[in-house]
Amino acid sequence: MAVCKRLFFTISAIYLGLTSQAQSPVIPPQDMAPKREFRAAWIATVVNIDWPSSPRLSTAQQKKELTDILDFDKQIGLNAAMFQVRPAADAFYFKSKEPWSKWLTGKQGQAPDPVYDPLDLAITEAHKRGMELHAWFNPYRATMDGNFAALAPQHITRIKPEWFFIYDNIKLFNPGIPEVRDYIIEVILNVVDNYDIDGVHMDDYFYPYRVAGQKIGDADAFKKYGGDFTNIDDWRRNNVNLLIKALGDSIHKHKPFMKYGISPMGIWANKSQNPEGSDTHGGDSYYELYADSRKWIKEGWVDYINPQLYWTFKYRLAAFETLLDWWSDNTYGRHLYIGMAAYRINERLSPGFKIPSQMPDQIKYIRANPRVQGSVYFSQKSLINNPLGFADSLKKTYYNHPALPPVMIWLDSIPPNQPQQLLATALPGKVSLKWTAPLPARDKEATYGYVIYRFGADEKVDVGRAENILSIRYNTEQLFEDRTAEKGKKYIYVITAIDRLKNESEHSEPVTVVGK
Repeated sequence: MAVCKRLFFTISAIYLGLTSQAQSPVIPPQDMAPKREFRAAWIATVVNIDWPSSPRLSTAQQKKELTDILDFDKQIGLNAAMFQVRPAADAFYFKSKEPWSKWLTGKQGQAPDPVYDPLDLAITEAHKRGMELHAWFNPYRATMDGNFAALAPQHITRIKPEWFFIYDNIKLFNPGIPEVRDYIIEVILNVVDNYDIDGVHMDDYFYPYRVAGQKIGDADAFKKYGGDFTNIDDWRRNNVNLLIKALGDSIHKHKPFMKYGISPMGIWANKSQNPEGSDTHGGDSYYELYADSRKWIKEGWVDYINPQLYWTFKYRLAAFETLLDWWSDNTYGRHLYIGMAAYRINERLSPGFKIPSQMPDQIKYIRANPRVQGSVYFSQKSLINNPLGFADSLKKTYYNHPALPPVMIWLDSIPPNQPQQLLATALPGKVSLKWTAPLPARDKEATYGYVIYRFGADEKVDVGRAENILSIRYNTEQLFEDRTAEKGKKYIYVITAIDRLKNESEHSEPVTVVGK
């Protein structure tokens, strides 16, 4: 996901060079697809990477593109979307004090015409498809280029110019200024409070990636706010830590069910720099970006960490398996989702990514480690392009059964009660299911949705099997029609209830019906 001015070249590739031929390690066989797994793609709006394809599209065209993307994601088995709503102190949502993004309409501050709310649309359409929608923010980036004259009058760089420094010809928030942290938290909480998102997501842009000849212009802030710090590097790391912790505390105070996670650079620190680092030799987040990503998960400040492991197996500078194993040993009970380099599949100068089994084997390796809960792919367009048939393999093999997101028991561990009075009626070409809502849960939390299961006449009812899931519903309608039931076949149906964090109830009493 590390895409900035270099667009389709990751920072990691710049630091680590080209990938060598990389065969997969031995991976234990896996019999069943997991019922719980996080499966997502980053939908990047910055410079129109994924959506909208052009800021010149009409509102109707933009809406269709977005719903087509979510349709595609549903078809290949994804259950979440990371939707970029704030790429550069701007907005892809209506209820914002920051200006409309230029990548939406062609001019910063200009509303779509006719006006609509892209974030609200994305949430509604994702939930219709049984998918989570996580709002993706870039916290510190304020511009993507040096054309500052084109910034809208209400852009924060014009209102508070003292909050920014220029680095490599772009403006960045100065993380060392307390008011900056307060402002970023306020921006994100506005979305938390006003939109039905499932999570808050941030990427790897904290302090800037190093550029030869450039110097971070924060000496005055260090002098003013440095306090007892004698080392500016430690102060910078603390500035980021203060934001990460305060933001997490605020999010969970406003909405206790809200998921909060970050996607840092894949290497926290190399072992040559820090004995607790990974056995790698590449650019790192701790020393280069002043982002102590391991601390965030160790202290429980985030609900998940999503490191970008954009390399192949056995790559000499940063092997995929080495980094996955390292991160899985440093999760401290929180979730670990792996950032996957779909955009590098079949890359011309990367022999390892030309191997058709490379990315599927990475999925297998992830699933073989019980401390890893899923994957996020960069980026959406790369999945749609289906390089080496990878999206086909997701649809047909790896994600061919639905999956619920993994539970976060530190946020909520109390499931709903079971649905009541399930009734199945066979009609020509379909089976109609009706039920009544569960009794209130112990924590009084409302039911958020339902999962519908179907079993053959001779099958044991086992709701632990993903292949028996017919549908995951993020609504409270107590009606479902199974239009895949075959005439003359006997089926057993059960329903479970889920809450907002996808804790699942015991199943309803089974009902049996013969298709007509």
